[in-house]
Amino acid sequence: MNSADNYQFKHFPVFLVAIPMLLLLVLPVVSLIVASSPADLLEGVHHPLFMPALWLSTRTTLFSLAIVIVTGTPLSWWLAVSSSRWTRLVELFVALPIVLPPAVVGISLLYTFGRGGLFGAQLASINLQVPFTTAAVVLAQVVVSAPFYIQAAVAAFRRVDHDLLIVARTLGQSPTGTFFRVVVPLALPGLFGGAVISWARSLGEFGATLLFAGNLPGTTQTIPLAIYMTLESDVRVALVFALLLAGISVLLFLFLRLVPTIWSSYYTTNFLNVSRITGEE
Repeated sequence: MNSADNYQFKHFPVFLVAIPMLLLLVLPVVSLIVASSPADLLEGVHHPLFMPALWLSTRTTLFSLAIVIVTGTPLSWWLAVSSSRWTRLVELFVALPIVLPPAVVGISLLYTFGRGGLFGAQLASINLQVPFTTAAVVLAQVVVSAPFYIQAAVAAFRRVDHDLLIVARTLGQSPTGTFFRVVVPLALPGLFGGAVISWARSLGEFGATLLFAGNLPGTTQTIPLAIYMTLESDVRVALVFALLLAGISVLLFLFLRLVPTIWSSYYTTNFLNVSRITGEE
């Protein structure tokens, strides 16, 4: 018996114990697939709630993702390189929305931007209402999804070899040039993975959106909220909506698995050289 066979034999009982969890994770997805027919899918796509909810989910999640990347990347870099004693406290607050129930996040946002909230008087003075608007959907998505991107970005930045940064500065790169020419390309697989997870979290957001933005068709009704609404009237349509949302999630997962690996190999082979670091063509 070779070493590979011996390894499999010794760990076979462990696999048997793991089967229940594997089935628990796989069977719901399989059940969702087999419960719908092509005709059901076609009917769901033509449902009057589907396209408005899909379009709203698409544009709000892309906008919230842009906010997360633009504002979360500098914060992530600071957390990765800072030696301040406040860093751990900041990291704790950044990760807090991950462990808070979505309903708590929704109520918190309502008491921050609502009429009687922390900034309610200031917003009312300029005749600006945030709750139960499309802007509220974006805010809810940003709050619940940003921690996933920031944590992934911090981990990616911390894996960058700091000797390369020293070399880049020695060869004449400015701090900004070093960041964009060396740090970001090296950390890009991790940044991309974090962005995809963040986007997926925004796409599936339900509780905070429902409490802070409401469930107004065409204005705040995203795909998860449309599923909730159709579940009360037509279970088949809700099932189709759920299957379509699951399909989008699978595509995001494939991007998460494939693109970072391809980029890492391509960048290492073609761009990580002295001319790239110095900025010379």
